[in-house]
Amino acid sequence: MKKRKTPFGWVIILLIIAGVILFVRHFHIKNFYIVQPGVLYTSGQPRRMDYTRLLYKYHIAAIVNVRSAFEHREQNWYNEEITWTRNSGVKYIELPVGKEDYFPDKQAQQQFLAIMADKVNLPVLLHGTGRSRRVAMVTAVWLIKGKGLTVEETIEITEDIKKEPLSEVEMEFIENLAG
Repeated sequence: MKKRKTPFGWVIILLIIAGVILFVRHFHIKNFYIVQPGVLYTSGQPRRMDYTRLLYKYHIAAIVNVRSAFEHREQNWYNEEITWTRNSGVKYIELPVGKEDYFPDKQAQQQFLAIMADKVNLPVLLHGTGRSRRVAMVTAVWLIKGKGLTVEETIEITEDIKKEPLSEVEMEFIENLAG
């Protein structure tokens, strides 16, 4: 004899699925990528519990935000991030890189290399918005100039960060970093 599923059974199954989705989403940092454990991590904009997780699991000492001031002033996430960094003893650094022209200029490159060279700042979380173009290009600067990786190694990592192939302009930028 075949058992018939009751509506109550379907409700229970749907509640379990919803619970799993919420649990996974709650413990998932958007676009999180480990560039080098204990040194550099990248992500999209952290939210609520992400900050606590970043501090306790990854021991983040500094957060570097690549957005410019006009992109985040008076935004709730910005206030949350500033409050959290102050209360947690985490350094907050703004390193503005253009949204449309998302390649870091010489000054931004030097500033990021100086941040990464100061061991007090490590590990660093480099983040922007959900899109990872700026974060990937700033990371490329450190991979080539700070770590001495090859162009091929750098392209592979930056494509992982972006979650898509690099454009010709992005590859050219990375090749120019290598000299």
